[in-house]
Amino acid sequence: MFRIQDLAKIYTRRGQQVVAFETPSLDIPPGQYVALVGPSGSGKTTLLSILGGMLSPTRGQILLDGVSLYEQTPAERARLRGITIGFVFQAFNLVPYLTALENVQIPLYLAGVNKQKQREQAAELLGHLGLADRLHHKPCELSAGQQQRVALARTVANNPPVILADEPTGNLDPDSRTHVLNFLDDLHGRGRTIVVVTHDPSAAQRAQRQLKLRDGAIIEELTAAKVSRAA
Repeated sequence: MFRIQDLAKIYTRRGQQVVAFETPSLDIPPGQYVALVGPSGSGKTTLLSILGGMLSPTRGQILLDGVSLYEQTPAERARLRGITIGFVFQAFNLVPYLTALENVQIPLYLAGVNKQKQREQAAELLGHLGLADRLHHKPCELSAGQQQRVALARTVANNPPVILADEPTGNLDPDSRTHVLNFLDDLHGRGRTIVVVTHDPSAAQRAQRQLKLRDGAIIEELTAAKVSRAA
């Protein structure tokens, strides 16, 4: 799925170079659930953004299913992202004047799905996330946790094979946190490749693999068995 080779993202600040992220190699095979953990500023979000085709590296190559992401034109990369990658962020980016149902319908509408099918699929996803009674509520009528669940439903509406999530449970109430994590588990069980940035150890333990970052480098890797023993 993802293959990184001799990759680095380096910024220049006040005449000095700052390494945001650097690694000689990294592979994430199809269907793997990976958690990126580490302190703030360790390079987690930088890596996630590079994987998502949103942040060009200073050097190196990243392949997504054999396609070199940053050798594509911006339009080609955007098209590839649109059919392959779903993003989940702490900022929900919901359209404020649309209902929960209508927000989830957006990617289905853009994909040319007929209106009735849009509604059915959106309602099913929202119901799966515990929002069956909130279909016609606008974002301002929803809690932060409910808005995150709507954003997650919208992210997966077109069945992208890859889900990239940046702190998807940050500042959520316990009920919403459980819904989000269980939904990610379910997506992984259905074969999705998932990469999650998190500060939450219990959320990270759900992953098959943990990559611990510090100062822009991967300093430790835990597989599922080691994660379980560490818990």
